[in-house]
Amino acid sequence: MIMKWLRPLLAMTTLLWMTGCAMLAPAPPSDQRNVCEIFREQPSWYDHARSSQETWGTPIATQMAFIKRESSFRSHVKPPRQHLLGFIPWTRPSSAYGYAQAQDPVWGEYEDEAGSLFARRTHIKHATDFIGWYNARTHRMTGVSLHNPEHLYLAYHEGQGGYRRGSYRGKPAVQRAAREVASTARHYQAQLASCEAEFRCDRFYQVWPFCR
Repeated sequence: MIMKWLRPLLAMTTLLWMTGCAMLAPAPPSDQRNVCEIFREQPSWYDHARSSQETWGTPIATQMAFIKRESSFRSHVKPPRQHLLGFIPWTRPSSAYGYAQAQDPVWGEYEDEAGSLFARRTHIKHATDFIGWYNARTHRMTGVSLHNPEHLYLAYHEGQGGYRRGSYRGKPAVQRAAREVASTARHYQAQLASCEAEFRCDRFYQVWPFCR
């Protein structure tokens, strides 16, 4: 009898918890064209991206360009549902979720190799770390430079195996997306050069613009 009521209660509790997390998540930045403004709205995002850069080597600007492309900085976004018969909501095309749109299988690999059971795709700290980890693996497996955002993104979208097979060559939309990511990364890098000192003030005795 107890189990009969326990399962619905647990399901409702989980749903409320997930809804609450989504409501508490930061709103997407108002100006996504300027990485300085993004970090001014969310200073901790700079700290997380910098930590990922120091750990894995992918530049901050490239990480943020990936997230802009994948989710437009929306924390709980999923691919839109497909429709059966054109109007009945059906399944989603993939398990991609969160800032980095990481799918279930590769996210599990990340948790096993570098993350933890507490890592969440809906937290920018773990999303930037995941991107750094994935790109480091791409560099190791394919030789793509960590300073080549276009080809890093091709491998991110197609998987390292698909990238090595050249699966992206027959996909103009994927190639176009990769070029857009590279363009965004270049713009972000140029912008960051003018404002990064602001976000390096992470000690109480440091005062911008004298942080390094």
